[in-house]
Amino acid sequence: MLKALQRVSTLALSLFLALLCHTAWAGDTVFQYSTIDALLAGLYDGDMSLHDLKSQGDFGLGTLNGLDGELIVLEGQAYHVTAGGKATIPPDPSKTPFATVSFFQEDTILKLDKISSLSALNEAVAKGLPSKNHFYAIRIDGQFSSVKTRAIPKQNEPYAPLASVVKEQVIVQFSGEGTLVGYYSPSFVKGVNVPGFHWHFLTKDRQGGGHVLDCVMSPTVARMDTLLTFSVRLPDDKKFNSLDLTKDKGKELHAVEKDPMKKK
Repeated sequence: MLKALQRVSTLALSLFLALLCHTAWAGDTVFQYSTIDALLAGLYDGDMSLHDLKSQGDFGLGTLNGLDGELIVLEGQAYHVTAGGKATIPPDPSKTPFATVSFFQEDTILKLDKISSLSALNEAVAKGLPSKNHFYAIRIDGQFSSVKTRAIPKQNEPYAPLASVVKEQVIVQFSGEGTLVGYYSPSFVKGVNVPGFHWHFLTKDRQGGGHVLDCVMSPTVARMDTLLTFSVRLPDDKKFNSLDLTKDKGKELHAVEKDPMKKK
């Protein structure tokens, strides 16, 4: 009887330690579905549901099938921002063609002075990164004088490449309190994710937002979570399998990410 109890105790301890290690590992991982180059090539339909995506992280960004606007995940809740900037809560069965999520656990707090532009924000945060060779999830809650966001209307097949359909983007200006949900990715993920910074915005009342093109904000702090493990799940269908992903799409990505009102 005593030996049986000891075996049960050993098994319980092993399970507890395994769970603890899994939790620590999951909290240190950035999870991604599909690749940015596949999205640039026009692969706008994926088979990963938001329910499954949220099991991989409570913080993140992406888009929905059909390239239908912008996706923001904040504090475990997914938000769908449609063209025009309106944010709603999408059904869990909704699917994504591209998304990045992680379990947010801040380990660095960076003080920010007044920010006059998105490029100034990127520069200020870049200076505070412990290393530019790691991934970082970044949350910034603040008071915004202005935030310029965009979202692209849902597309219909046959899909055109992203550099073409981005011309249909609807740009909206916000002001007031809100949250920036962002990631910094190292340069070596070129073709897989967006090297450098990628930001989405959500208003404090969770009613509006989008992909950030520019912003002006009052002094605040950036809360950062260092992510040392990178996990990618690739689609397994005929469309993805037949894509030509051998070409450098860096110029296309730059055209998609930039503010159309700025020359560079």
